Amino acid sequence: MPLPATYRAALVRRADTGMFEGMESSQKDPRKSLHVEEVPLPELAPDEAYVAVLASSINFNTVWTSIFEPLPTFGFLDRLGQESVWGKRHALDYHVVGSDAAGVVLRTGSAVRNWKVGDKVTVQCNYVDDQDPSAHDDSMLAANQRIWGFETNFGGLADITVVKANQLMPKPTHLSWEEAAINALCNSTSYRMLVSPNGARMTQGDKVLVWGASGGLGSFAVQYVLNGGGTPIGVVSSPEKVALLNDLGVEAVIDRRAAGYKFWSDEHTQDEAEWRRFGKDIRGLVGGEPEIVFEHPGRQTMGASVFACKRGGTVVTCAATSGYMIEYDNRHLWMKLKTIKGSHFANYREAWEANRLIGEGRILPPLSAVYTLDEVGQAAYQVHHNLHEGKIGVLCLAPVEGLGIDDQELRRQVGEDRITLFRRHEA
Repeated sequence: MPLPATYRAALVRRADTGMFEGMESSQKDPRKSLHVEEVPLPELAPDEAYVAVLASSINFNTVWTSIFEPLPTFGFLDRLGQESVWGKRHALDYHVVGSDAAGVVLRTGSAVRNWKVGDKVTVQCNYVDDQDPSAHDDSMLAANQRIWGFETNFGGLADITVVKANQLMPKPTHLSWEEAAINALCNSTSYRMLVSPNGARMTQGDKVLVWGASGGLGSFAVQYVLNGGGTPIGVVSSPEKVALLNDLGVEAVIDRRAAGYKFWSDEHTQDEAEWRRFGKDIRGLVGGEPEIVFEHPGRQTMGASVFACKRGGTVVTCAATSGYMIEYDNRHLWMKLKTIKGSHFANYREAWEANRLIGEGRILPPLSAVYTLDEVGQAAYQVHHNLHEGKIGVLCLAPVEGLGIDDQELRRQVGEDRITLFRRHEA
């Protein structure tokens, strides 16, 4: 079949980067900045593939792109455009967003070996040039490592995407397109943070404090803790989220809103008494301090995370959704020999292993809602304001939900009720 000259894509425009100037982050509306338009199909590089996107998902990086925070992403595209002839394709006046996808390979470049037309795939978002020697120990340490759809163009919230061959992974056969599309970014990130030698090196019996435990990252994190013989302590913000985690198998859950923690007494001052109250509540649930803290809210929680972590323990952090200027009491870090470890997405091996566990039914997809591509602004608005649980899927070429399931027997073995747990709780 011939490929179209244009395709439908969700994008932001370079001309709009100043549209929210002077507004608070919460007032910036992705529904005003995200547009669904026809864009030209870019030329295919030798190491790339065109993928027909059946479904995608919303991540926080799409929200950041859509509200142009902490800075517009066109600077990323312009720098990529200066690297090579193929990089120049990305430096456009529009940015096609999205860092997750599930779909079918349409074409492969002349250098692609392991994938062919018709393969059903999911896409992991580590975009890296393997000609750089800095990429060959751990590609996340590469000098030019990027996140596809955030620091590159031609992302997954579209009918067609362009990806490097080393971003492709097999689609889990027992999942629908939308169930398969939501996992790669958050699942791989959580795997690296907790399971990989590049992360906190969780071991059996570890107690792991997980912030936002019913959200995109946290819902994968608690599953890895449970699978690895540890004890997750989930922090959520409502009784409904407590019940969701209980159904997932997490027994120790803190409703932070009900507890009324005020880690900050004012904009500039944290309250150690509240850290101590929080630590006492954790010990009351699991009998001790957590060896690992799975940290991603950032400014609002880091002080409490460093305090609550066990002597000699590790706070592993991958994001800062509540603010990236972090404050904590360094005495609780150095005098108790704790470690703060940064973590960013995952290398191809880590993403592949995390995807394998999804494919075997050992990790469940936390799909809570599904929108169409034309509704991408509303879907991003939901994530921006934390009005969802788990992950939000987006149908692209898939006309309806529920398509793409090839292994009904494996789905039966895993359990329909378990696979759809987040969806049923959201309903």
